[in-house]
Amino acid sequence: MSGEALAVVVVVVFFLALFLLQRYGDLRKQQRVVLLGTLLAWYLCFLIVFILPFDVSTTIYKQCHSLYRIRHDDNIMLSLYVLAFVTSLSPICIFCSEQKVCEQPWSYIPDGVLPVFWRVVYWTSQCLTWLLIPFMQSYARSGAFSRTGKMKTALIENAIYYGTYLLIFVSLLIYVVIHLSSELQTVCITAANTWGLFLLVLLLGYGLVEIPRSYWLSSDQAYLLNKTYFKVAKIATEKADAEEDLANVMEEVATVHQSGSINSSLRKRVDTILTKCPAMYVEEMNREKESSPVAHNVVPSIGGLVTLHKKVIAAVQRHNRIQVQWPILLQQAFHLEDVAKSKTSPVRYFVHSLEQPPGRIQKFFCTPTFEWYWECVLKQFFYKLLAVLLCLLSVTVVWSECTFFCTKPVLSLFAVFVHTAETFYNYICIEMVCFIGILFLCVCVYSTVFRIRFFNYYYLVPHHQTDSYSLQFSGMLFCRLTPPLCLNFLGLIHMDSAVSHQNRIPTSYTSIMGSMRLLSFISHGFYIYYPMLILLLCFATYYKLGSRCLNLLGFHQYITDDEMTSDLVDEGKEIIRRGECFFKTKLELNCLCAEATFNVFFVTHSYCHFRATMGNYLSISHSRVNIFDDV
Repeated sequence: MSGEALAVVVVVVFFLALFLLQRYGDLRKQQRVVLLGTLLAWYLCFLIVFILPFDVSTTIYKQCHSLYRIRHDDNIMLSLYVLAFVTSLSPICIFCSEQKVCEQPWSYIPDGVLPVFWRVVYWTSQCLTWLLIPFMQSYARSGAFSRTGKMKTALIENAIYYGTYLLIFVSLLIYVVIHLSSELQTVCITAANTWGLFLLVLLLGYGLVEIPRSYWLSSDQAYLLNKTYFKVAKIATEKADAEEDLANVMEEVATVHQSGSINSSLRKRVDTILTKCPAMYVEEMNREKESSPVAHNVVPSIGGLVTLHKKVIAAVQRHNRIQVQWPILLQQAFHLEDVAKSKTSPVRYFVHSLEQPPGRIQKFFCTPTFEWYWECVLKQFFYKLLAVLLCLLSVTVVWSECTFFCTKPVLSLFAVFVHTAETFYNYICIEMVCFIGILFLCVCVYSTVFRIRFFNYYYLVPHHQTDSYSLQFSGMLFCRLTPPLCLNFLGLIHMDSAVSHQNRIPTSYTSIMGSMRLLSFISHGFYIYYPMLILLLCFATYYKLGSRCLNLLGFHQYITDDEMTSDLVDEGKEIIRRGECFFKTKLELNCLCAEATFNVFFVTHSYCHFRATMGNYLSISHSRVNIFDDV
């Protein structure tokens, strides 16, 4: 197909990255530079994953031609002519059979394309992750009111960041110059891959266990329901904290807004802050300013307004995120309760406790009987089957990671599969093995990146609720993890000569990456034996040692045999019970469509009674109030 497969993959992967960005980010409201940087980072990383199998099959095809060329150089041509004469065969037919053995793969990419492609993709992604994205993160989080101010803040914040890495890089560079006299490019690649491999093993060890286990547990409706109750209780507390934090910040904004000692320059900055505040708070501030004859004598500084601007952005983003998560989680809990009731019902007919008008397509295809069989029977079987298949893949990866350095005999299962297919020159099978292996490794690593939550600084949330900092941080992690991940997979299938120690034609990818041969203790020590740490991390994840440690530190995790977990499950169950009664009463004809309806338990006691005194911004009740007493 001569490059057509490459063009198709480039287009498809772009739309995949755009779809994920649209799911997690807000294409309409977030800054264009943030969206562009994140899209480019995700796109380049996904390209590496999807194109690498083509590189492997193309390299095996070149290796086949190289073997026949060597045989011709050893005067095998003479023997073939003699054999052709004796058997009365035409020499041309023999060459035709050889050409059939070295048949060109369907995804063959012409010479010279892949080296340029990998060089552009790799160095662009490295410039993003080490230079541009850290700067854009600080730029997006800055509370400054001008582009110059944002850039100044970003430069100051990144001075320490770049200084630390510069110290490590200079130390490594001095060592290399003294002992090895290697190129600067090779030093940079080795340093980046070593750091990426260190983080890769940590994330991979978690994903290899957690992904199969999560699907297996998803087949248990009782487990899912209790875990949802647990999440409801936790997010209810977060909701109250977010509203209290927003009220505190709005009080500060109101104090500055009503100050009578602000000049025109500061007033413009205050007006900019007001545009970031919720509309109901701004309206109340304006009414308070018009009705109150006494103005505050607070004179804010420019630095104070910058800090306040940053606090407003963070508080509003957190508040809006939870407002979106809350109703979705309630719907999920109601649905799981419906599944539990339908399973015990003698009638094989799925009944929704909260009736929702079905769409035309849903009404035609998803009948109540079909929904019962799917939710109560087929779905559980499907999740268990998928969990078993993922578990087999995890075992294959762990075994291969622990044995890929052994080449005689070949113990890595991925290497066995690829070498067997290579014997028959089955390029489709080679590409499928490579694609499934790389895709599974990426799913384990990327899903861990998406699940990580570091307080409120890094948190990827779907439904367009991820903030700019988290989007860019995920792109930065992807760019650092994907190159060593692919290089590690090439080691698993013995396509990296640094591992196999065979005289093979290197892939275009390893010719750019340099096979990490720069430092002997890295290529023959760290790079070979460090991935074996995955086995220990898998055991730690299986016994939930990390979750138990976080639980002891006060960050509550769902652990079935923990007393605090049981208390939170009971609390969430009570919240859902009261909420279901309310929804049945108020939403018989409308299906959960009004935003105020979703704020069931942890909302303002009554924002309409927001009194006209500045201290009353904190009088919003954040206690657990049943909203249907106020409606």
